[in-house]
Amino acid sequence: QVQLVESGGGLVQAGGSLRLSCAASGRTFSSYVMGWFRQAPGKEREFVAAISWSGDRTYYADSVKGRFTISRDNARNTVYLQMNSLNPEDTAVYYCAMNRVVTTRAIAWDYWGQGTQVTVSS
Repeated sequence: QVQLVESGGGLVQAGGSLRLSCAASGRTFSSYVMGWFRQAPGKEREFVAAISWSGDRTYYADSVKGRFTISRDNARNTVYLQMNSLNPEDTAVYYCAMNRVVTTRAIAWDYWGQGTQVTVSS
């Protein structure tokens, strides 16, 4: 049984930063690609970032490139998303996901966390 548990969401002012964490259990964490997606009210779930199983390759949506950084600690079975220079358009529920391959298509990911709310005020 795979469990992904996100934490670190909250309310922040525009220009601020947040760091999300996702703790994984139930699978060999270091064998899986990890990713972050987000979903704003009334919108589809969208790809934010992904990281290879070894951590040597990272992938970002254009909208967050240069502001967000994904990283992982395989010893702690945890993936992180450092979010800087946040703006109101980043407001969404952020989901951690686990998969065998990198894809920007949410439907193709195998395992999901419950999500954590990020709200950026102007």
